Amino acid sequence: MTTEAIISTRDLSYSYPGGIAALSGVYLDILPGEFVAIIGSNGSGKTTLVKQFNGLLKPSQGHVIVDGLDTRTTRVSELSRIVGFVFQNPDHQTFAYSVWEEASFGLKLQRLDEESIERQTTDALRAVALDGLRDRHPRALSRGQRQRLATASILALETPVLVLDEPTTGQDSLSRRQIMELTVDLHGEGRTVIMVTHDMSLVAEYASRVIVMQDGQVVCDSQPKEVFEREEIMKSSGIELPPVIRIARGLREYGFSDTPLTQEELVENLITAIRR
Repeated sequence: MTTEAIISTRDLSYSYPGGIAALSGVYLDILPGEFVAIIGSNGSGKTTLVKQFNGLLKPSQGHVIVDGLDTRTTRVSELSRIVGFVFQNPDHQTFAYSVWEEASFGLKLQRLDEESIERQTTDALRAVALDGLRDRHPRALSRGQRQRLATASILALETPVLVLDEPTTGQDSLSRRQIMELTVDLHGEGRTVIMVTHDMSLVAEYASRVIVMQDGQVVCDSQPKEVFEREEIMKSSGIELPPVIRIARGLREYGFSDTPLTQEELVENLITAIRR
């Protein structure tokens, strides 16, 4: 087993009650400080996989090791100090009576001192632009705001690993950008980021590694550009390429052969091609 990995899976398989197989023979090593995107069609096993990382689900077969701890024998409360998980549906993790109580709940469970709770909760709410709503009931927030509150409650814990399941769902363009800029900042501080998403533009712009899931298995694991160039895998996995890559593919007949990942890169490559 790779000792450098903060998360390792070995021959990981998982079946839901009733025998529905969701994962089959998954081998992965995720290193500290990586920014990993996990992609695939609905039912491919993405969310089932990341729920293994903090013990919400336990392997039916094989092992998941998180920072040296076997998830089969480690409490979720202990794993949650290492892996923070932001659910796709914020209502699945929102239950307190105020924004402040929600964001500080995990810290109180960890029995931190009041000064640390105040500082970390304030910083987390400020990071998601909810610091002015600390007394508001979470159910009075918009869905986008509830998503940001769910993110803040995990940010406050300052875990070394952050798992984001469809982090920009229900967000307007400004909030989407704010969440991703915050995620980039956290990654820059050394946190490991694991993002499950259907938004390939996010994958192309932010991830340094992409894992493609299909039928509960890893079918591709590489850098974004190399993954998007695997046209057969993209098609069989039901993944739609980012708009910038679709535009570049449409220009192939004019001699454009590169695979840009961002709008800026596309424009730069177009200017270079025209000058040639």
